[in-house]
Amino acid sequence: MDDFPTYPSGLLLTGRRVVVVGGGHVAQRRVPQLIAVGADVHVVSPEVTPAIEGMAGAGEITWHERGFTDADLDETWYVIAATDATEVNERVSAAAEVRRIFCVRADDATRATAWTPAVGRHAGVTVAVLGQREPQRSAAVRDEILEGLREGTIVARHQRDRAPGVVLVGGGPGNPELISVAGRKALMEADVVVADRLAPRELLGELHADVELIDVAKLPRGRSAQQEEINRVIVDRALAGKLVVRFKGGDNFVFGRGYEEVLACREAGVPVTVIPGLTSPIAVPAIAGIPVTHRGVAHEFTVVSGHLPPGHPESQVNWAALGTMTGTMILMMAVENAPAIAAALVEGGRSADTPVAVICDGTMPGERTVLATLGTLPDQLTAHGVRAPAIIVVGEVVAVAHPSAFDGRAGRAATGSRPS
Repeated sequence: MDDFPTYPSGLLLTGRRVVVVGGGHVAQRRVPQLIAVGADVHVVSPEVTPAIEGMAGAGEITWHERGFTDADLDETWYVIAATDATEVNERVSAAAEVRRIFCVRADDATRATAWTPAVGRHAGVTVAVLGQREPQRSAAVRDEILEGLREGTIVARHQRDRAPGVVLVGGGPGNPELISVAGRKALMEADVVVADRLAPRELLGELHADVELIDVAKLPRGRSAQQEEINRVIVDRALAGKLVVRFKGGDNFVFGRGYEEVLACREAGVPVTVIPGLTSPIAVPAIAGIPVTHRGVAHEFTVVSGHLPPGHPESQVNWAALGTMTGTMILMMAVENAPAIAAALVEGGRSADTPVAVICDGTMPGERTVLATLGTLPDQLTAHGVRAPAIIVVGEVVAVAHPSAFDGRAGRAATGSRPS
């Protein structure tokens, strides 16, 4: 007989205030799932992980950079107490009880009025499993159900042997549905997950409760984990007998420094395998409806990193030569330097009337496309408040995808922003 019988229910939190007290890795697992269902998320904590800081900087959540007060729960529908201080979690529980707000306790489920189930989604179906305060059991049952759904049966899969080593997993362009089946399976079997900010973050909420999550988010102009430290972490954990998944957005080998990690593992004698991900410079334009090649228009495409501006002494990009090309150009990590890059391409010979599409938050719920030309790109970026992450597509394929926006080949004045 259950000591704590529960009544399962699905919460509709869209637009409703949800408070997460604490800014550590427990909060990092829960916040993306709350964002995904449209909750108005408020994180209360003097300090947060880099990933949560990034969500706050992007305007996805509100971060109250201080300790908890009872008034934080006013007008709140749901609260998660996720600090490492029992006394703080007790105060959160007490304040929630007075206000009749359901409260999840990360430290002591017996003191909570709600539990977070092990959650997974497939083809529009949400699977949520509660295992009477046994998170590993809950996660295991959830995984078996999801596997059955993906394979067309509800037969539990056999537990696979997990040899120590490192698996580099490309998570795709951001939408968790776009990770490969092999990548998802590797993630679910990991002992340790070393994740970047742009890896599909909702999948972190599906990890087993005992999985060590190491956040190496690289925030623009913020905190970062140096590549040498990342290499050290994945090698050390693997040598300690762990199965380590290095989880990145896009593909590990496309501006992902993944091969540096392969070399580090080989040098240390650590087995390393690679599960490629959908590469963002191709997948994001495709999902936004823009081909990178098109018969009779573009027979080649070039993917270029724009993280350094033209003329930077460390830049290895020949922008003058790229200006002479007529095919499609896809610019990665280039939002900040886009005006200078556009000017360099025009100076190199590319027409100022060349169509441009800036795809913001590609594959994510807030995806939008800003249309411009090389000549109007700086003004359009400012007018539409474009910020990273975004992928910039330069070339006539943009006009193929958006012919009405580029009517009148001289001037191409009809530019703007639209949902993808």
